[in-house]
Amino acid sequence: MNLMSLTAVELGRKIKAKEVTVEEAVSAALDAIEKKEEAVHSFVTVDREGAMKRAKEVQQLIDEGKLDGPLAGVPVAIKDNMCTKDMLTTCSSKILYNFVPTYTAEAVVNLEKAGAVVLGKTNMDEFAMGSTTETSAFGETKNPWNTEHVPGGSSGGSCAAVAAEECSFALGSDTGGSIRQPSSFCGVTGIKPTYGTVSRYGLIAYGSSLDQIGPVAKDVTDCATILEAISSYDKKDSTSVQREDYAFTEALVDDVKGMKIGIPRDYFGEGLDPEVKEAVLSAAKALEAKGAIVEEFDLSLVEYAIPAYYVIACAEASSNLARFDGVKYGYRTKEYDGLHNMYKKSRSEGFGAEAKRRIMLGSFVLSSGYYDAYYLKALRTKALIKQAFDKAFAKYDVILGPAAPTTAPKLGESLSDPIKMYLGDIYTISVNLAGLPGISLPCGKDKNGLPIGLQLIGDCFKEKNIIRAAYAFEQTREYEHSPLAGE
Repeated sequence: MNLMSLTAVELGRKIKAKEVTVEEAVSAALDAIEKKEEAVHSFVTVDREGAMKRAKEVQQLIDEGKLDGPLAGVPVAIKDNMCTKDMLTTCSSKILYNFVPTYTAEAVVNLEKAGAVVLGKTNMDEFAMGSTTETSAFGETKNPWNTEHVPGGSSGGSCAAVAAEECSFALGSDTGGSIRQPSSFCGVTGIKPTYGTVSRYGLIAYGSSLDQIGPVAKDVTDCATILEAISSYDKKDSTSVQREDYAFTEALVDDVKGMKIGIPRDYFGEGLDPEVKEAVLSAAKALEAKGAIVEEFDLSLVEYAIPAYYVIACAEASSNLARFDGVKYGYRTKEYDGLHNMYKKSRSEGFGAEAKRRIMLGSFVLSSGYYDAYYLKALRTKALIKQAFDKAFAKYDVILGPAAPTTAPKLGESLSDPIKMYLGDIYTISVNLAGLPGISLPCGKDKNGLPIGLQLIGDCFKEKNIIRAAYAFEQTREYEHSPLAGE
């Protein structure tokens, strides 16, 4: 039996029933990584020794009856922008090539409390800036469905690791679609929760008002279970929200009778691949057949989402990334003349092209002559986008659309045209601007056999609506394993 082809919850059940030991499960994951990494390159760091040691500890706690949660003993991979104590955390950047944190991110701490075993850190676009996992300083990750294609980004390493079955599930972060778009490209399921639901403490910031940690897994049940485990109020994070209800698994019911689903006409215009359009609309029909009320409507301001997002995200990135200067930690240039020269050379040599582009853009829009013209205007647009969603959610429980306009492009295609890469985020970024929850799950494949993702968006703190709709749709189709998964 291939333990890695099980979902996280199924594997957790087998461990609980003493059919499998934690060490067997973790060994199976580490062996899969060893076998497939050359083809996929999902990981930046693999901690074999630490994972096996932790597996022994978790097994003991399970045997003593101290750990009985659904994720106890299940192997997980963590995106490399979440701090892990005593384990390299690089953000896939040369500037943090040797950074070993002294503490662990709260979301990872919550997973460890639930008994999950961390295998290592996954590759990503440098500082989460990119949509293809090609801007990493440690080389690109490849799509397990076809290794000539990108896995998406910036959580491409996490999504590829789940699709290639190198781990049972993974954590990613989503600033403008970085969980949902690679989940769509890799044929897995990923949730971006409402802003403030999962602590951002220990997540190395890109755009602080937009970043949110979320789960990537094979199915909706896994994602809801993981989200339940990682969500918590955290006083160490000033943006953390105290919620009354974290019982996301309660929404795993195959019932959408009477649920109102809105389809924005604006999402189905120019630039959307016909095969993606067909798969997404047939998913809407499947939900309608189950009793949901599906209607088209106009969601305004869609065309302003991308410029508003890139102005705000880059402005926040330019101030967040100012701390990487070669003084206290990370990369420092070998030869320099005085402090300012050291800053300049360390940053020039340490950051990649995409990170530099966004830092410069952010510094420009925050500069005194342009602050009002760009940054303040973007913030006003953000408020209007939130209002447009509020209006839509007064009428609908869930908004349905594509996760990305196309399936995964070939390696090297997107980087030659950054604007085209930015436009690929059109369906995901407004969710982050408005702080809403969104889920991406597989809904078909194109003629080349590449996965297509369906995106469901909910109102703030209404994760249960999207989980319910996603679960009901998922019941209409089988999970498909990527070609690399079965190897």
